Amino acid sequence: MLLEGKTAIVYGGSGAVGGAVARAFAREGARVFIAARRVEPLEVVARDIRDAGGRVEVAPVDASDRDAVAAHLAGIVKAAGPVKVMFNGVEWGDTQGQHVADMDLERFIRPVRNGLTTWFHTGTALARHMAETGGGAIVGITANAGRQAFPHTGGFGVACAAVEHFLRMLAVENGPKGVRVNWVRSPGSPDAPGVREAWQLRADEWKMTFDEVHALFAKDTPLRYITPLAQVANAAVMLASDYTAGMTATMANATGGAQVD
Repeated sequence: MLLEGKTAIVYGGSGAVGGAVARAFAREGARVFIAARRVEPLEVVARDIRDAGGRVEVAPVDASDRDAVAAHLAGIVKAAGPVKVMFNGVEWGDTQGQHVADMDLERFIRPVRNGLTTWFHTGTALARHMAETGGGAIVGITANAGRQAFPHTGGFGVACAAVEHFLRMLAVENGPKGVRVNWVRSPGSPDAPGVREAWQLRADEWKMTFDEVHALFAKDTPLRYITPLAQVANAAVMLASDYTAGMTATMANATGGAQVD
C-alpha cells in the first residue's frame, strides 16, 4: 500500500475526480478525510470506501472560505495528527460551448476566480501545515486545455494554466521544508459527468453521437483511448506517494500521449 499510515484530505471529494482519488487513496492505506459543501454526496463516496474496508470521514467544507478550511484542518490534526497528503478536486463552475467573444465576463472569469480562490485557501493552509510538521505532498488536477487552446472551452483552459502556475509557485516556495506540489494533467475522462456534458455539447454542435466524438478525440492519441477516471486517480496516488519523493513543481501527463512533453 503506497499511502499506508498517511492522513489525507481530499477537497471536492464528492465530485467525479475527487471521489475517484479518495477511493484510490483509501485503497492504498490512507486515512481519508473528504470534504465538500454538501454532506449527502460525500456519504455516497464514503460508503464505497467503507464497503471496501477503507477508513474515511466526511465534513462539509466550503473551500472558498479561508476560515472554514482552517477550522477543518485543525480538527483533523487534533483527531488524526499531521496531514501528509492533500488533493484538491473542487469544481470550478466553468461553462463551455461558446466562443470567448460571445461570452460575458462573469461566465468567462468564473472558473479562473473559483480555481485560484479555492486553491489559494487550501494550498497555502496545507503548505504551512506540512512545512511545520515534516513535509508532505500536495496534488492537483488540471486538463490539457491549460496548455493547448481548444475552441468553445471558455475560461476553463485559462483557469487550468493559472492553477498550474500557482502550484509551481507553491512548490518552489515550500520545497525547502519538504513540501512537494505536483498535479495530474487529464485529457478529460469520458466517464466523468462534467466531461460527458462538455463532449455532448460538441456532439450536438457537430451533429455526431457521443461515441463518435469519443472516437474522434481518441484517434490521434498514441494509446488510442482517453484516460478513464480510475487511471487518473492512480496517477494522483503515485504523486502522493514516496515513490515520487524526487518530484515537485511538475505534472504527471495522463493524457494518453495526446500532449507530448
